[in-house]
Amino acid sequence: MAASGASPSSSSALRSAWMRWKALRLPWRKRFLVGQDLHGNTFWEFRDALSASRMRRIVKYRAPAHHSDVKVSPQWHQWLRHTRSDPPSLEEQVRDVLRLRQLKVLARQADERWENKRRVGDAMDQGERRVLEPAMEVGGGGGLGKGRGTEEGREREREVGELGGEKTDGREDPWKQARRNPGEEFQPESWGGRPAEKKRS
Repeated sequence: MAASGASPSSSSALRSAWMRWKALRLPWRKRFLVGQDLHGNTFWEFRDALSASRMRRIVKYRAPAHHSDVKVSPQWHQWLRHTRSDPPSLEEQVRDVLRLRQLKVLARQADERWENKRRVGDAMDQGERRVLEPAMEVGGGGGLGKGRGTEEGREREREVGELGGEKTDGREDPWKQARRNPGEEFQPESWGGRPAEKKRS
């Protein structure tokens, strides 16, 4: 059985020969092929009628599609917008694709590490709670709240309150400072309903 059509190696050789031919800057040509991306889109330059000093650059998509459906690599975007003078080579495009794959792998690994740290942290928090709860029940809090609720502690609080000029019942009022603001008692007046006076010039 004979194979119908050309083999892939002969078609790729034919395509590369066609691309080299189209890339030649012959004087009678209006458009020159500059290169292609990994998706088969071709990029062209041609003389602009409005500006002779600057060549126009376009992309010709492999298959007819809407502009939003076609993905053009950042290197080719830079070339199309004259940010980059030389077009990207195929090797550079392949390296960029490999770099993006490696970046995704590293990002996934970093996410997994963060998730594992969160799980370990949650487990440690639960373990610390289990250890601290019995210690708090026993009352060995290292002197935290020592003297509170006892006769000695109440007497100390009364002495401190008398020195400060105010008697306290052992608890500090958190709104004490807020009540000393200068505009504390200010109340706006209600609207009088008078129309504004007209200015005479």
